Amino acid sequence: MGLTSCDLDEYNPSGATADEIWSTPEGFVTNVNAAYSEQRSWYGKEDGIFMSETGTDLWFNRDKNTYAGQLTQYAGLNSLQGNPNRAAWNLVWPAINLCNAGINRIEDAGFTDEVQKNRRLGELKFLRAFYYWHVVETWGGVMLRTEETQGPLLTASRSPVEAFYSIIIEDLLEAEKFLPAQSGWGNEYSRASNKSAKGLLARAYLTRAAYATGGEKEEFLRLAAEKAKEVIDNKAALEVDLYATYAEMWDPRNNKRNREALYIVSNSAENPTLNYDLNVGNRLYQFWQTRYNGLPGLVQDLNYGFEGNRRLMPTLAFLDMFNEENDTRYEVSFQEAWIANSNYTWTAGDAATYDKDPSIVGRQIRAGIDTALYITKKQLTGERRKPFVALDRDSVYLPNNSIRNGNLYVNFRKFRDPDREFANTQSGFKDVIVMRLAEMYLIAAEAEFGLGRPDLAANYINVLRTRAAKPDKVAEMQVTSDMITLDFILDERARELAGEHLRWFDLKRTGKLVERVRRLNPDITQIQDHHVLRPIRQEELNALLNGEEFGQNPGYN
Repeated sequence: MGLTSCDLDEYNPSGATADEIWSTPEGFVTNVNAAYSEQRSWYGKEDGIFMSETGTDLWFNRDKNTYAGQLTQYAGLNSLQGNPNRAAWNLVWPAINLCNAGINRIEDAGFTDEVQKNRRLGELKFLRAFYYWHVVETWGGVMLRTEETQGPLLTASRSPVEAFYSIIIEDLLEAEKFLPAQSGWGNEYSRASNKSAKGLLARAYLTRAAYATGGEKEEFLRLAAEKAKEVIDNKAALEVDLYATYAEMWDPRNNKRNREALYIVSNSAENPTLNYDLNVGNRLYQFWQTRYNGLPGLVQDLNYGFEGNRRLMPTLAFLDMFNEENDTRYEVSFQEAWIANSNYTWTAGDAATYDKDPSIVGRQIRAGIDTALYITKKQLTGERRKPFVALDRDSVYLPNNSIRNGNLYVNFRKFRDPDREFANTQSGFKDVIVMRLAEMYLIAAEAEFGLGRPDLAANYINVLRTRAAKPDKVAEMQVTSDMITLDFILDERARELAGEHLRWFDLKRTGKLVERVRRLNPDITQIQDHHVLRPIRQEELNALLNGEEFGQNPGYN
């Protein structure tokens, strides 16, 4: 397995985990690398976005279609239909098995350098915790395996959620101890590092608190706040820092070796064939794209994006979470205006198609100068006389905040990738930022709020809001303790972290999934209380001799 200068190649060419492969340091490292691989099926891919972002208060299907409706709309979500939930179940267990195999075999791998041995152990402990966090939060207390599986298992038993978190926390404490700073990996910068373990540990403590009550809950909230604060207070030593502005954070030029990132899934742009998933790469830039190609004055280009795989559009409630007069995160995350990239003269036919006043016939749209398309969450007047396609909130959404037709909408562009080779190139090779420093401020804020200290919560949130403020609006962006509620924290997480593979987990953790979806996303009508877990693949249950005893998750058939 080769390691490129810009990313970790996580492909195991032999697919082998035989004794001879594990028995040398060189062979052992190839299997450590392979243990990273299944992250790529989730992060930066369509299935991962459907598992972690959809079915929430933020998104609905573009065109009001039913694509992946089991997860986007809870329509017929069960254990039988083919959907990303079933694919995710299949992918995560081989990765966990590699981690278990390496953890249990490392003493026989022939390492003579104790530091190197412990680094590899730290990677495997981090990865096992990482995968198990996804498992337990997605499917609940299913099977918890810490030993290598070398053949078919015909029986399985469930473990409580608390047992999963005991393993997750124990693994991360060891990973924190063994993993180096990011620079300690040299050019292999996408390996798990010390800051990765600390960040995931803060997230794990906060999530574990959701399953506790009384003094136990307070203890996990305290641990979450302390660990997040440890990352924040030791930024220099951990080689991480906030960018000065939110725009810099998401500037494509700052994607590689992003200084705010705590953990990434990398993609090699120099030699895509070395990537585990070859030319698929990071496709986040595609999924929230609105249609623009072929509208008057617009053709497909690199800057505006590839629209062939449009999947999701924002809810009006999500757009309204921003005060764009003060907060730069709206203009960084969303696109409302398109400048023409092709000369065009209005025809009578197009004027009728776009419901324009006949007076615009013959008007020109000049490439690089004039507006061609404007879609805004504001209300507009006089749209018919504007010499460009114009839609406002009332054109896109109905009075009850549901979507009219979903054909055109405010474009979510946070993950834009203008550096692809051609305008119709689907593969993107930006790194996927899985976890970043801003999340630590939000974890600390949520934990402090849970501990009854909203003043401290406000302090953490204000750091991010100061960074996000327009230059003359810093004072207006500050919040006070009396403004801090759980819903405010969730709104703030949406403003800061939308699209970053976290929203479904955030709503589940806070017990707000069903309530906020019903209140803020009126197009989702089938969500039920049991949807805080996803169903287990029926094939898995059928293969078990004790499948009936093991049981499906509640509410599913």
